[in-house]
Amino acid sequence: MTRMDGEDTASEARPTRRDILGRALRLGGGLLAVGAIGLRPGAGSTAGPAQAQDPNTAIGMRFMRIGTGSTAGTYFPIGGLIASAISRPPGARPCERGGSCGVPGLIAVAQSTGGSVDNVGLLRSGAVDMALCQADVAYWARTGSAAFEDTGPMPGLLALARLYEEKIHLVVRADGDIERVEDLRQRRIAMGELGSGTLVDARLLLAAHGLTEVDILPVYDKPGPAADLLAAGEIDAFFFIGSAPVPVVAALARSVPVRLIGLSGPVVRTMADTQPYLTQGVVPGGLYTGVPRAVPTLSVGAVLVATDAMDTDMAYGVVRGLWHPNVRAQFQDDVVAGTMTPAKAPHGTGIPLHPGAQRYYEDEGYLP
Repeated sequence: MTRMDGEDTASEARPTRRDILGRALRLGGGLLAVGAIGLRPGAGSTAGPAQAQDPNTAIGMRFMRIGTGSTAGTYFPIGGLIASAISRPPGARPCERGGSCGVPGLIAVAQSTGGSVDNVGLLRSGAVDMALCQADVAYWARTGSAAFEDTGPMPGLLALARLYEEKIHLVVRADGDIERVEDLRQRRIAMGELGSGTLVDARLLLAAHGLTEVDILPVYDKPGPAADLLAAGEIDAFFFIGSAPVPVVAALARSVPVRLIGLSGPVVRTMADTQPYLTQGVVPGGLYTGVPRAVPTLSVGAVLVATDAMDTDMAYGVVRGLWHPNVRAQFQDDVVAGTMTPAKAPHGTGIPLHPGAQRYYEDEGYLP
């Protein structure tokens, strides 16, 4: 099975930086629309934050890209909300009048990517300025371990905030005979997109149960195409890691009866004990059609990360904008963002905090 490009196709026109900045200025306070624009890595921009000067104001304009994930997953919409929260283009209404409370002059956009592992590579090359990443992937990238043994350590990788918990979903058709991980042997399994954290943790889960990709018939695809393949009966199961409810799983469950395979028992307990960023948890019942009861699984934190190329004041401003009370009130309307709190943000990131982020959490009393 060849890897599909999903929503990003070669025939689509790539928006230039001028297109994006012009749209942002026309929108003024409509920052969520700006934050939800999906771009290919480096499209219309150069490495590092791009800067321009608005002739109508004295505020320098700065453009930043946030690496997220597939448009069918959780990272992309959350990245759009974050981009909206931290942006404050020239001409936007001031915070005290109900406008943006982000960094003055900043325009951030959410960029669709392959996911956590891909995002680390994009940060390393400077193709994005911030990214969403699983806590375990962030740790491996910084230390040059696991999936990053060949690329080496990335000591400049730093955390801005731990956002929320992600759940491992192993989705099968309800009419199938797969009941446990061991039943995946010789089955057609979508393991996640190449470059995704889902693929890394799917491999770990298989290995813990005595399986490798040689023992299955692997497919490497985005969650949207993987769900389509399962619905069509062309694969037997797919993995995805995201905060429940995952939109693509919810949509699939409304059209085709599905089940979630429970992850529990001694093997899973050992994984949680030996992998410091995995914890045992559940996917609550009732989130997906046909899945009325809670299903045991493993969880990992989703972290907003940057590098030491971001200066301290910018990191402070980004985190302050992210957790501004006005923004937190808006987050409550989103099932995932509504679980994000500044009190939890500096803990369990897997890697050290950026000095600017640490200063913010200390100033606000979230760290001693």
